[in-house]
Amino acid sequence: MTTVDRTLSPPPTLTSRSDVPAVTFGRLVLVEWRKQLDTRAGRWLLIVIAAVTAAVMLVMGAVGDGNVPFEAFLIGSSTPLAMLLPIVAILAATSEWSQRTALTTFTLEPRRLRVIWAKAVTAVGSGVAFYVVAVGIAALAHLWVVTFRDATPDWSMGTVTWGTLVMVAIWMLSGVAFGLAFLSTPTAIVTYLVLPVVVSTVAVFVTAWADVWPWIDLSTASAPLMTDPAMAAQLDLSSGGEMWAQIATSTLVWVGIPLAVGIARVTRGEIKTA
Repeated sequence: MTTVDRTLSPPPTLTSRSDVPAVTFGRLVLVEWRKQLDTRAGRWLLIVIAAVTAAVMLVMGAVGDGNVPFEAFLIGSSTPLAMLLPIVAILAATSEWSQRTALTTFTLEPRRLRVIWAKAVTAVGSGVAFYVVAVGIAALAHLWVVTFRDATPDWSMGTVTWGTLVMVAIWMLSGVAFGLAFLSTPTAIVTYLVLPVVVSTVAVFVTAWADVWPWIDLSTASAPLMTDPAMAAQLDLSSGGEMWAQIATSTLVWVGIPLAVGIARVTRGEIKTA
């Protein structure tokens, strides 16, 4: 007969919390970046942005004599980006609550504020990356009209280019802020899209506040930055300094306040599985 060894093996040694490596901020950034691209909604939204941008470039190059400078193509390619890309940031900001993964996320990384900053960094990074893509699309469109429509080459890039890049970064941060403030994807998207329209409509009818709206409405404050080539170079208080101050105050309204509300909700709220 064979003898059965009934000797029990010692229990496994429990690993102390100090022995477990902490999640690095770089890994958090990569995870949050992946959330922007891996979801079905995010991918379809990027496809829509690409289709709209291609249609805009085609219309701009085909209508008229086709003599469109590179910078005009760049403004045309970045407009759909500025309008729709912040929705990708909203989807990433609300993913823990829309996908019911908040408990998993904050168990693996209990320092919730680091997750918020990772979302903000990835939003700005995505805005810069896709803006570079918009520059490439504008370059191809201008090369097309120069080659096939005998347009005059004009590759000048004024300060409007950098102004648009700054505003894309601010709009991406605004998307994250609205997403964290509401923690609900539909509510955040609808509010983000409708509220600026309401404010602009009120500004049209309430003419007495014409001097106040540039300090509140981000679209009004940022319009000179994207249309006036000389503004970015005007930093003194007597000229462009006032416009930069208006951008700063309106950014505080549309980014700072909802982001503060979102930080308070995420860091102090109860995390549930559903």
